[in-house]
Amino acid sequence: MTIVEQGNGAAPPAAADLIKDTSTQTFMKDVIEESRRQPVLIDFWAPWCGPCKQLTPIIEKAVRAAKGRVKLVKMNIDQYPDIPGQMGIQSIPAVIAFVNGQPADGFMGAVPESQVTAFIDKLTKGMPDPAGDVTGLLQEAEAALAAGDAGTAASIYAEVLAVDATNIAALAGLARCYAETGALDQAKQTLAMVPEAKRNDAAVKAVQAVIDLAEQAQSLGPVTELEQKVAANPLDHQARFDLAIALNAGGKRSEATQHLLEIVKRDRKWNDDGARKQLVQFFEAWGGADEATVDGRRRLSTILFA
Repeated sequence: MTIVEQGNGAAPPAAADLIKDTSTQTFMKDVIEESRRQPVLIDFWAPWCGPCKQLTPIIEKAVRAAKGRVKLVKMNIDQYPDIPGQMGIQSIPAVIAFVNGQPADGFMGAVPESQVTAFIDKLTKGMPDPAGDVTGLLQEAEAALAAGDAGTAASIYAEVLAVDATNIAALAGLARCYAETGALDQAKQTLAMVPEAKRNDAAVKAVQAVIDLAEQAQSLGPVTELEQKVAANPLDHQARFDLAIALNAGGKRSEATQHLLEIVKRDRKWNDDGARKQLVQFFEAWGGADEATVDGRRRLSTILFA
């Protein structure tokens, strides 16, 4: 799946992959085939069933807490009576666990959360914890993104989010994939999934800076026109400032840095220290370890503290 296919306006893949509804037509794929990869719980329910309404939030919470060790598939027996009929389901709620394509265990009724958790723990005992692979996956995604392969990186970040929907590094990474391919709406939607308390996380702030810079660049004229303005009047700091933003949007970080440094050298106070502040935003967007950031900070320090 490419980043373009993912960026069609839908919400980014996340914990929703752990919980889904199924039908008679999709039962084989959603339950039988999927259970060959990991245990799948199928919850048979109906809208008129009071105990079903009690169990649903309990079992969904327990499945999310398992972080990818098990999936939950729900089937409305009023809409799709064939499968429950074939399986002899006579009372609901009824939860059946499938493992390796076969029913393995189950329970009936609105049982307490502790019992559901114990059921999942028993079912998944001895299985490796998917969360343990997250660090390696994040490193793999970062390497792909650094190499310019946003599609591969996005797929890996989505894989992490399927295990842990609250993983800040993965949310920020997926948002960056969208931002760097111009899908700014999807980038903002993804970033909006980050809890308010985590908005100051370095990775989140970096992606927000990337989005802000991309939106700034969209309002500017062609690079050639800006270059002509600067050539005609080297003291046109606004044109030089705009040119720096446009160059950054085109991936020309060193040239963008040079123009902002030129403004700092010529008129540090211009636009309320705007050129230096813009440089700082560049550095935040590029990341502290980026070559352009390291070089830009060194050159800025030389000007400021000479």
